[in-house]
Amino acid sequence: MKNVFDNIDVICQIKSDGSAIPLKFRLQNEDGLFETYSIKTYKPVPKQGTHTTKDGIYVSNSTEIFECRVVIFGTERTVRLYYSPKIDNRWKLAI
Repeated sequence: MKNVFDNIDVICQIKSDGSAIPLKFRLQNEDGLFETYSIKTYKPVPKQGTHTTKDGIYVSNSTEIFECRVVIFGTERTVRLYYSPKIDNRWKLAI
């Protein structure tokens, strides 16, 4: 299972159709400082109805899932961002 972070800060762009495009997110490191990560590329994950993802996150059909490429600790990695606008209006991150 991956590391999952709840309630993270995300900067996103809202398109004219109301959908979100994630641009950056930030996490608090073990020293209590916030580190910002820019999203290089992203792709929306197709909706599959209500289920628990391979990251162990329960999602509904309204949850937006994005696979994103970011540079973390000098290495480019794929992470998943989860956004639940109808359930709790919060973002989660799986690394």
